[in-house]
Amino acid sequence: MTLPANREVVFEGVSGNAMEIDVEIDPKYARMIQINVLRSPGEEEFTRITFYKQRGYRDWQRYDGWEGKKVWAATASIITLDNARSSTLPDAGSRPPESAPFHLDPGEPLRLRIFIDKSIVEVFANGRQCVAARVYPGRDDSLGVSLRSQGQDAVLRSLDAYQMRSIYAG
Repeated sequence: MTLPANREVVFEGVSGNAMEIDVEIDPKYARMIQINVLRSPGEEEFTRITFYKQRGYRDWQRYDGWEGKKVWAATASIITLDNARSSTLPDAGSRPPESAPFHLDPGEPLRLRIFIDKSIVEVFANGRQCVAARVYPGRDDSLGVSLRSQGQDAVLRSLDAYQMRSIYAG
């Protein structure tokens, strides 16, 4: 499906606080893809996962041609996990977003594998990068999932969500 630019798409029927989400997105020309998990219906609480396409540091490599110059080879992307709005509890402190550089080849889709286990969110990007954080949602209805593409449309190729049971359940 098309992820329309600058509009949040809330996925009805995809919810939980103990789940695995596998998502594949073709960002096309969108400069940012945002996935909110543990989202309350009114967005009072949510944990934001953001992919910033080619908005990170410049990665260079030496060009060994006749000029012997350093040239910019690529601009890395960044994957972040932000818990600033993860909780409405008065004693739940937030911290700066967990951010990591991430290179996405031209034409390569963004594949995220997200694990949510009550107070832990882990995100694996294309099997090459990982960010993780503790979160403390205070609302019982902070279970939703949404996607947003910034600036330009993107294409959601697939989204699979799996509920997980507690290892302590009998």
